Amino acid sequence: MGLFQEPIEELAPEILSEEKTLSVVDLIVNGGTGSIVIIGVLFVLLAVALFIYFERLFAIKAASKIDKTFMYQIKDHVSNGKLEAARLLCAQTDSPVARLTEKGISRIGKPLEDINKAIENAGTLEVYKLEKNVSILATVAGAAPMIGFLGTVIGMIIAFHQMASSGGQAEMGMLASGIYTAMTTTVAGLVVGIIAYIGYNHLVVKTDKVVHQMEANAVEFLDMLNEPI
Repeated sequence: MGLFQEPIEELAPEILSEEKTLSVVDLIVNGGTGSIVIIGVLFVLLAVALFIYFERLFAIKAASKIDKTFMYQIKDHVSNGKLEAARLLCAQTDSPVARLTEKGISRIGKPLEDINKAIENAGTLEVYKLEKNVSILATVAGAAPMIGFLGTVIGMIIAFHQMASSGGQAEMGMLASGIYTAMTTTVAGLVVGIIAYIGYNHLVVKTDKVVHQMEANAVEFLDMLNEPI
């Protein structure tokens, strides 16, 4: 008997550890209808956040790409009086910088203040295009944790209601199971909120770089017009 006792004792912790293991699916399913609905809403928010993030990321990257010789070619055309060639070059270059430059070229001959104002107005429109739907990421980042916490509160209310309905005779195991299952909604909400928050801030940084690029090229264009011929 002594020979077989030691292997049995070694297997006991493994059996206990297997009994305590829970999958994410089990936690969601065991949370009840309310938990499933809230987790579903959070998954939808996560899908929306990821779609907006990658769609805007690709759009911003495309907007930041511009030929380094672009402004040199514009300067050459403008200095030689080839305004139509300069406009054609801008039209063939799909970027915010090119559109701002085209707006400035179309105002050549007017006071510099008018040209500067036209470029600023066009720049505001371009920034608006770059920031399209980005605010939704900020909304998801703030709303997801609150939605998850709402699910936890609902689960806690249900768990304590069951304990009150049983006259205080509810098993602690069942009560604890209901509580930690309900708290999975908070975890899910925090995960979605963190992902959306990081994505939002990353897009803000990328957008700021494009805005600085537009400002630098606008200043360069205005300086070019100020140069003596």
